[in-house]
Amino acid sequence: MAGPGHVTPAAEGQNRGDLRASHADREQVVGALKTAFNQGRLTEDELGARAGQVYASRTYAELARVTAAVTADIPAELARARNPDPSRDPWRATKIAWRIEYALVLPGIVAVILLPGGPHTSVATVVTVIAVVYLLFWILGVFAMFSSRSAKRHPQP
Repeated sequence: MAGPGHVTPAAEGQNRGDLRASHADREQVVGALKTAFNQGRLTEDELGARAGQVYASRTYAELARVTAAVTADIPAELARARNPDPSRDPWRATKIAWRIEYALVLPGIVAVILLPGGPHTSVATVVTVIAVVYLLFWILGVFAMFSSRSAKRHPQP
């Protein structure tokens, strides 16, 4: 029985080229192709054709055939620098939009609801209620931000 970190003889002889490539692997190869294009090794048409082949590739061997002659001497660091961070949150823009909603729009709605009605409401009362509501929302937002950051840095076991 094989233990952790033990490589079986069958796995030692296995060729990685037959393994399926992930989306992140394809993105890394496209980053290498973009580097080659920026260095003048590929024309724009070649870049487009090879990028299409990359996205159609299923295995590492197919990916290697697309880039074999072009990217052989490009350092891996340069290829990764052209590739966007695959771990970047795809919901980032939505989260930013919700933060703006929370910081600007929602407190305004709450302030309007809390305003005392009637024709005798003074400007000072309106300004005071709006200022207090916005201040409370921003204090709660800052508290939520700091508490979520400390939870990310110190995850529970």
